[in-house]
Amino acid sequence: MVPEERKFFDNGTHQNILLEDYGHGEMVQANVHFIVDSGQGMILDPGGHKVFKHLLSEVGGLIGIDNLKYIFLSHQDPDIVAAINGWLMTTKAIALSSILWVRFIPHFGVDRLVADRIKGIQDEGTIVRLGNSDLYILPAHFMHAPGNLQVYDPVSKVLYSGDLGASLGQDYIYVEDFEQHIKYMEGFHRRYIPTSKILKAWVRMARQLDIETIAPQHGAIIKGKDNVNKFLDWLDDLQCGIDIMEDVYKLPTQRFEG
Repeated sequence: MVPEERKFFDNGTHQNILLEDYGHGEMVQANVHFIVDSGQGMILDPGGHKVFKHLLSEVGGLIGIDNLKYIFLSHQDPDIVAAINGWLMTTKAIALSSILWVRFIPHFGVDRLVADRIKGIQDEGTIVRLGNSDLYILPAHFMHAPGNLQVYDPVSKVLYSGDLGASLGQDYIYVEDFEQHIKYMEGFHRRYIPTSKILKAWVRMARQLDIETIAPQHGAIIKGKDNVNKFLDWLDDLQCGIDIMEDVYKLPTQRFEG
């Protein structure tokens, strides 16, 4: 039984679920999202080895592992991809990733017998069928990876934003006061997004979508059109990356004392 606070949407045939957080210890906190339509599932950014068996059991309990159709990998980081061989070996699912990472992901120990089930998505994105609904795979390049993708679900109006919208250190699942929440997002976005120009391009695309919820891979979920619009406005004005880091480019003067 999935707790109600971990369901974004449920109309009886279509569900959007935040899977259980099984603890992260020294690892960065990571959300694992799950979309189900008509008994078929897509797991998003399923993470590493320490959470693999728990998540596999949870997916099996919800839909049966043979009904997992897609494993979506927004980019190449280990908190997203590290357990991919386990997922491919124990399910029949196809892994979807930017075409930039198809030759890199096998370095996480992918068995040659399942490597052909890692499918590359072109830069422009695509549309995939899950059950009786379409999911939009959107370009989100340079946020933060050069090959970066997101998923928009038009049934639930949820945008799965990957690292965009990530927050660190808050103790709540859903954002209630956006202005107070900014302090948990600001450091990550200023450091990990390379330039404000790419944020503005993404915001122009996102404003064409009907979004009720933005669900990032780290931290709290942004729900409600008012908070979603505040988030888009915030990104549109944010200075980040090379725009604010030119002064770092100088020879170091401090000696490493390890």
